[in-house]
Amino acid sequence: MAVIEQTPPAVTRTSTVRPKKGLRKYWHLYAAISPFYLLFLGFGLIPVGFSLWVSFHRWDGLGSMEWAGLSQYRYLLSDSDFWSSVGNTIVIWALATFPMIFLAMVTAVLLNSAVRFKNVYRVAYFLPNVTSVVAIAIIFGSVFSTNFGLVNGLLQAVGLDQVAWLNTPWGIKVAVATLMTWQWTGYNAIIFLAGLQTIPGELYEAARMDGAGPVQTFFRITLPMMRPVLLFVLVISTVTGLQSFSEPQVLLQTNTNDSPFSGGPGHAGRTMVLYFFQQTFDNNDFGYGAAVAWGIFLVVIIFSIINWRLVQRRGED
Repeated sequence: MAVIEQTPPAVTRTSTVRPKKGLRKYWHLYAAISPFYLLFLGFGLIPVGFSLWVSFHRWDGLGSMEWAGLSQYRYLLSDSDFWSSVGNTIVIWALATFPMIFLAMVTAVLLNSAVRFKNVYRVAYFLPNVTSVVAIAIIFGSVFSTNFGLVNGLLQAVGLDQVAWLNTPWGIKVAVATLMTWQWTGYNAIIFLAGLQTIPGELYEAARMDGAGPVQTFFRITLPMMRPVLLFVLVISTVTGLQSFSEPQVLLQTNTNDSPFSGGPGHAGRTMVLYFFQQTFDNNDFGYGAAVAWGIFLVVIIFSIINWRLVQRRGED
């Protein structure tokens, strides 16, 4: 009887080499993108945290800090000048944003249907956004001048009286809002144009075959398809419009004799950021200025959320 020898199964050796951890394996990639995070940490996150710390102190920017707790925030809630600047900012934002979005949408539709010189039109409409705000403010100061302004010249041409645009509360708001509308219409038109070019042409062809006109096509196809782009433009316009500073400051400084942060007659052009600069650099109250800055942050966040929810709700309806 033959004996069958069985060989023992081969023993496989498990590798003792452990895989490198993520940080050690990709350290060179992290090192390549580290400058951005270092700059953000040094010039973004740390200053924001420091401003929050300063808002709980009384500090003139040079001497020692004195702990104030929540007293500066309590005073902010009852500060009539701050709430007046909030109201001015909201009115100027509304006067500038809604006409600007309408004009930007109309301009984008015209650019999208243009056949010749498209690139020339795009560059021309984008130029106001890259032009110096100081230069724009000087030009608009001449346009809204009481005695020699273009606007009053047109009013007199049609038999109407002159308006002291830069010396009346409502005139200041209209002038600043017009400047902002002119500055941002072309920029947002380019964004709308990019959104329009993503809409499939088959939708328009099907609508024309069903007998839909241009107005029906716009409200039934273009506007619903453009809702995400419209939401983006509205939120960005809210963030930038509620933080307006250079436009009213330069426009009023070059055309009135008041303080550059006063906002003109009746403080009608004093926005929230102008009030922040006035408290911080005119009054050297860095602690209260930091509290005002955080109040501005909350106002901007609240309005951005409201606009986002309104557009989203209309989209769901």
